[in-house]
Amino acid sequence: MAISYKDSGVDVERGYKAVELMKKHVQTTFNENVLGDIGSFGGFYSIAGEKMQQPVLVAGTDGVGTKLKYAFLANKHDTIGIDAVAMCVNDIVCQGAKPLFFLDYFATGKLSPETVATVVSGIAEGCRQSGCALIGGETAEMPGFYPDGEYDLAGFAVGIVDKKDVINGKNIQAGDALVGIASSGIHSNGYSLVRKLFGDTAGVPDLDRYDDRLKDKVLNVLLTPTKIYVKSVLKLISEVKVKGIAHITGGGFIENIPRIFPEGIGCEIRKNSYPVPEIFKIMQEKSAIADEQIYNTFNMGIGMVFCVDKADVDKTIRSLEASGEKAYLIGETVEGKGVKLL
Repeated sequence: MAISYKDSGVDVERGYKAVELMKKHVQTTFNENVLGDIGSFGGFYSIAGEKMQQPVLVAGTDGVGTKLKYAFLANKHDTIGIDAVAMCVNDIVCQGAKPLFFLDYFATGKLSPETVATVVSGIAEGCRQSGCALIGGETAEMPGFYPDGEYDLAGFAVGIVDKKDVINGKNIQAGDALVGIASSGIHSNGYSLVRKLFGDTAGVPDLDRYDDRLKDKVLNVLLTPTKIYVKSVLKLISEVKVKGIAHITGGGFIENIPRIFPEGIGCEIRKNSYPVPEIFKIMQEKSAIADEQIYNTFNMGIGMVFCVDKADVDKTIRSLEASGEKAYLIGETVEGKGVKLL
């Protein structure tokens, strides 16, 4: 008796249907630089129109992590793709690079064409928010590898910057200012601890209840997508000489801000310089961990930090606020190393 690929758990017809369903979302991200359509062995993107003396490509990759558990629990798959895009494009724009294109990787045990198309709709939305094209991806059906109804999601982005405009932090010195912009919430990091604090199974009271402090259901807050800062940042760096940019992801303030500093430079951050969202206060109360630990895990309400000359602080804040961001002077650089919380 013959045993087919379908008998082993992989149904290529579901894959074909998924491609047809996602096409309409993918095509909304295309621009004049995209050559061809989805379905080729590789995605094509022309950089012939870039007016740069020494164009440099900048790439970044990331996944959504265990935040996916809450998407499964809520059966809500339309925003998790925004997280996948955000984690990549927010990284590469820190170097001053304009995102060009994105590719995704979606893997599951049994493919649901409708679910993958919904996830891709979120990826397309993230690409539109960041001005990049979704030029390809991979949908893998892996029977027995993932629990029923679950999947993994990752991707990578490629951007471009003129070599003379690369932002690398080398000119940062003591006495520079640090300006932060508000996050949309937890973003996509620290969810192993989040899940420990709130649980991640059906019927957990903390997840389903409306929280007066959060002004929403807890699960909705936990699924708030990562904010994409690309357009605000590109506008800012065209107006202000930005010395360094830190995307506050896993490792929080403590790990990420020093990554942009040259040797011998640290910083002081004033915790009361901006409003910390209630979700972080609730998590600190639940966990009873010290400030240093929680600021080393979560973004604590600041999604990105810019290092600028003190004379440029007002101009920086005005530019960011004109883009719709909430911006705050949160600290300054000092001689030394690491981050000191005040």
